[in-house]
Amino acid sequence: MATTLKLEIVTPTGPVYSQAVDMVTLPGQEGELGVLPLHVPLVTVLGDGEIVARHDGQEDRFLVTGGCAEITPERVVVLSVFATDESVLDENKAEDARRRAEARLNEKLSDEEAALVHAALAHSLAQLNKLKRRGAPSHRR
Repeated sequence: MATTLKLEIVTPTGPVYSQAVDMVTLPGQEGELGVLPLHVPLVTVLGDGEIVARHDGQEDRFLVTGGCAEITPERVVVLSVFATDESVLDENKAEDARRRAEARLNEKLSDEEAALVHAALAHSLAQLNKLKRRGAPSHRR
């Protein structure tokens, strides 16, 4: 019987995370979804939020902006436009990304470009909010 499952988080720029985990919590569109090894197969749309990967008594956390997940008994694959490891959040970078996204919204954009810019803005705001809630010092340049 499987005691772990493989979690893979992938964005258009490449893999973000790949590790065996004991449990993963995903941000569903209607609430959190907990996944343990041997979960029933499922494909689901994700909301914006936090992925929590639990393994060896610790947690790895990632902020994601939408996407989808394929769940099998042995594996969870998350495809998301943006995924950021919370341990490396940087307030300056997030603030720069927010300013760039807001400036781009004033330009003439195709529907696809506008959707991507809105997602980038939402992701940068989520990072800034997480840093504010955490209250811990952020990485600064």
